[in-house]
Amino acid sequence: MEIIDGKKVADQIKSEIAAEVEKMVAEGKKRPHLAVIIVGHDGGSETYVAHKVKSCAQVGFTSTKIAFEDTVTETELLEKINELNNDTDIDGFIVQLPLPKHIDEQKVIEAIDYRKDVDGFHPVNVGRMSIGLPCFVSATPSGIIELLRRYEIPTQGKHCVVIGRSNIVGKPIANLMMQKTYPGDATVTVCHSRTRNLKEICLSADIIIAALGSPAFLKEDMVKEGAVIIDVGTTRIPCSTTKSGFRLCGDVDFEHVAPKCSYITPVPGGVGPMTIVSLLRNTLQAARQRQ
Repeated sequence: MEIIDGKKVADQIKSEIAAEVEKMVAEGKKRPHLAVIIVGHDGGSETYVAHKVKSCAQVGFTSTKIAFEDTVTETELLEKINELNNDTDIDGFIVQLPLPKHIDEQKVIEAIDYRKDVDGFHPVNVGRMSIGLPCFVSATPSGIIELLRRYEIPTQGKHCVVIGRSNIVGKPIANLMMQKTYPGDATVTVCHSRTRNLKEICLSADIIIAALGSPAFLKEDMVKEGAVIIDVGTTRIPCSTTKSGFRLCGDVDFEHVAPKCSYITPVPGGVGPMTIVSLLRNTLQAARQRQ
């Protein structure tokens, strides 16, 4: 059993990005510039945004954080998005989700210029991804693919079970895993809350990607010997032994499942670090396209 070290891979990629940025600057090109819009004071969102700003500094990007109170109107937010669409200095930007209930998230996503949509959520990017055209792939699925690539995990002809059908992880990773490329070329089954015989389906899987947001859902009796397990879950659960009073728990019962696996991602330290790095890679790609 080998643990897939997402932090180690993320650090490698950050070094690669930083080297490319320095080369760009040496050639007289401008530094990539990422902007992040955050609305309100959701604790998780504020932490994510702080990590993104810090990561930008680590690789030599310029970053701009734009914070609104949760009383901002949808119209005001859309006006700011339009402003960023037209700002030639901004290579890419994201709107941190979730948004307050009075704002239509889909309308916001569609308002972003798809050429600056480094989150990869715009329907144009999703559509291009689904037919294998160049695009911005959303960060978590992109990070998973990169982990499989860097650990040289075989995927061709393998049975990949994706548990979860969200637009952010489940659907795009299922699509990527079936494309004619590496990592890819897998036979993909997507399971969700209405799936019957889930245990039997999982037991036939060579690769399981768990992305349903249910702590320790995947048990050892659902996993065959030698399977590859990618755990996307990050749920905060109460914990009396930590200073914060909680700990992060994945969708996999790691302690009992890990001994059966050939490869497995831990939580934290697996898929999580790759998500921000994938956002940085998309921003670098956007900067290249705009120069």
